Amino acid sequence: MKKIVVSGKTIEEAVKNGLRQFGVTEDRVKVTVLEQPSKGLFGLIGAKEAKLELELIPDALEEAVHFLQDVFRTMNLKVTIEQKKERDGILFNLTGEELGMLIGRRGQTLDSLQYLVNIVANRYSNTHLRIVLDAEQFRERRKKTLEDLAIRLAERVIRSRKEVILEPMSPQERKIIHAQLQDHSKVKTYSKGEEPNRRVVIALR
Repeated sequence: MKKIVVSGKTIEEAVKNGLRQFGVTEDRVKVTVLEQPSKGLFGLIGAKEAKLELELIPDALEEAVHFLQDVFRTMNLKVTIEQKKERDGILFNLTGEELGMLIGRRGQTLDSLQYLVNIVANRYSNTHLRIVLDAEQFRERRKKTLEDLAIRLAERVIRSRKEVILEPMSPQERKIIHAQLQDHSKVKTYSKGEEPNRRVVIALR
């Protein structure tokens, strides 16, 4: 928590001085009055300025960005974070070199980082925030791969008349498989098992 002590002829002036130092608006600070202003004798002698303590209220998205920047710094990676508001949350798109290290095998590192950054952000938010991490359009490419896989495996189930059990996937990836086959006339999908080993099953209707 960042705190500063500021002063001014009035409480309002002291608050403005503090906001100027922080570079934020009044809704981002908690104000504690340490000393009330007084005019002193004859309005001149012994006059005291107002003294306040301003505490900066953390911004959830700023804290999320700081967390990621610390991670990248530790990994010695130069990464730029671009924020974009989407229908179901905030997209943090990562650009830079050696992003394969951040994506990991089938996006597992990216998913883990996304899980952690959501914990950090929601610690400082009054409402639930959903942050999606992406790098080099990995999410879109992975979605296409899973949709194609779902179609191929559905055809195998129809030919063999035997159900297929996929490898363990994250909830987001399982959702892609379910969505791709939800209107299929010959196969159905369901999930079984416990996290993190929960799997999609494709079976005949």
